[in-house]
Amino acid sequence: MNIKIARQYTVFLPNIPGALNKFIGLFTKENINIIGIASEIRDDSGIVKIAVEADKKISYILTNAGFTTVETPLLSIDLTDKPGELLLLTKILAQNNINITTVYGSAFGVNKASRILLNVSDATKALDVLKRADI
Repeated sequence: MNIKIARQYTVFLPNIPGALNKFIGLFTKENINIIGIASEIRDDSGIVKIAVEADKKISYILTNAGFTTVETPLLSIDLTDKPGELLLLTKILAQNNINITTVYGSAFGVNKASRILLNVSDATKALDVLKRADI
């Protein structure tokens, strides 16, 4: 299992054509790779969560572009894509009193791998617990 702390940026975007394109363009301009994205749209606006593995904090880039953003640490976990892996992961976190507040991810069929992105109540503790569990 490969696990590291990444960063998640949550922003409000208008629900109009081109809004997401403009937002994502900021990351490309700064040569920052997006490793995960999720959104929830309600009527005329939406919340977009972007996960990045960046050495530098980038909230200032978003703020300078006019976006209000919330930055949170996020766990980026590469797992084998097979039944029970996510169950084991969530069990270990629950047993250590670590709450999962956001989860998203995808499987890569070619290598039988998956990436799970977790926002948790204590990212540093979760990283330590999962590394010690060696799953």
